[in-house]
Order: sequence, then C-alpha cells, then structure tokens
Amino acid sequence: MELLEMWEHSLNGFVMVAKLALETISVFCVVLGLLKTIQLTFRLRHRRQRGEDFPFNQLRLKFGTWLALALEFQLAADILATTVAPTMEDLGKLVIVAVVRTFLNYFLSKEIEAEMEQERQKQLQEA
Repeated sequence: MELLEMWEHSLNGFVMVAKLALETISVFCVVLGLLKTIQLTFRLRHRRQRGEDFPFNQLRLKFGTWLALALEFQLAADILATTVAPTMEDLGKLVIVAVVRTFLNYFLSKEIEAEMEQERQKQLQEA
C-alpha cells in the first residue's frame, strides 16, 4: 500500500509539472500570436498609405489561429489536472471548462475557415 501511495504522489507531482508546462505553452502561444499579428500589421500598413483597404481579415486569421492553438493547450492542461484522484467537483469543473473551451475553439475555427474562404475569393477576383 505504501508503494501505491508513493506512486500516486510521484504521479501527482509529474502531472502538476506537465500542467504548468502546458499552461505556459498556452501563454506563449497567445503572446507569440500577438507579436506575429503586430509584425504583420506593420508589414501591411503600406497598403493603407497607398489608399488600399487594410486587410483586417488577415490579421484576424493570424491571431485567431494562435488563439485556437492556445485553447488546445489549456484544455490539455485542464484534463491533466483531473487525472490523479479527481473529486466530483473537479470533474464537474472540467466538464464545464471543456465544454466552454470546445465551443470557443469550434466557433473560432469556423470563423477562421470563413475568413480564409473570403480571402481566397478576394484573391481570385484580383487575379
């Protein structure tokens, strides 16, 4: 029995480290996505100076993709948090968080797909 308790304690420590790593990666995804979007903004600002429409869709696609990736890492961290001896309260919270994040990710993905299709149509019309 002592071996099992020691194993559970070790597993719990590993899970907490892995959860922290996934949450850290998620934060980096958001920050990196923001930086990449800002970088794209500066590269595209010349269009506004020439009187062309500013491509906000491209910015939304860039940042939205990074946000979707961050949501995936957050969901993985939440799942890990409930793997070692979860309580019913922990499982209930996971269900709520998983549903909310899944819906966010689903609708974000749909919006990204629509924006990409709109960009393709726009490029076809310009060609």
